[in-house]
Amino acid sequence: MDQAARKRQAAEAALEFIRPGMSLGVGTGSTVNYLIDALPSVARSLAAVVASSQATEARLQANDIAVRALDEVGDLDLYIDGADEANGQFQLIKGGGGALTREKILAAASRRFVCIIDDRKQVEVLGTFPLPVEVIPMARSFVARQFVKLGGRPVWRQGCVTDNGNQIIDVHGLRITEPLDLETRVNQIPGVVTVGIFAVRPADVLLVGSDQGTRRLDRG
Repeated sequence: MDQAARKRQAAEAALEFIRPGMSLGVGTGSTVNYLIDALPSVARSLAAVVASSQATEARLQANDIAVRALDEVGDLDLYIDGADEANGQFQLIKGGGGALTREKILAAASRRFVCIIDDRKQVEVLGTFPLPVEVIPMARSFVARQFVKLGGRPVWRQGCVTDNGNQIIDVHGLRITEPLDLETRVNQIPGVVTVGIFAVRPADVLLVGSDQGTRRLDRG
């Protein structure tokens, strides 16, 4: 089974978490796109759908699914999104698609966070995937220097402007053994908008697509 098929089966497995009357947050990325394409079968029963990016909003609308703003909806019942890496504590690295700030907001606003991944995204220690950090443009070099002090190799993602008008640094070479501590520390660097570590608010459920089918893992 190729990677695309593993992503698709994980995405389709997430449909079982959707109930009529729910307010649903929808993430961003290639795995989530399979979810979006499967959503029309249940979308009419939902109270509201909120998108984590302009790209997701456009794909939802192309599937005739109305999108509302989080400010209008309030807290979400369910958030479904992918990840670039996930460890055994349900902590994640996200932001490869550039939507990490809005994704983190929707995750924080959700009562339940279901993360859909293929088995290649499971790791023992976060950091093989470069850590995305959204920064205010004027602070990019300053923030990059702080990551050099932490032992990382920051690379500006040139040509990428987030939906919020900011830039992204991808930090290579980190071995993130204490994700919660590093997330907290990076959040204190002036100029950082969001770091792509999801440890303060980890996933509640991992759905992992593999050649043997989709495995469900529940936190706690």
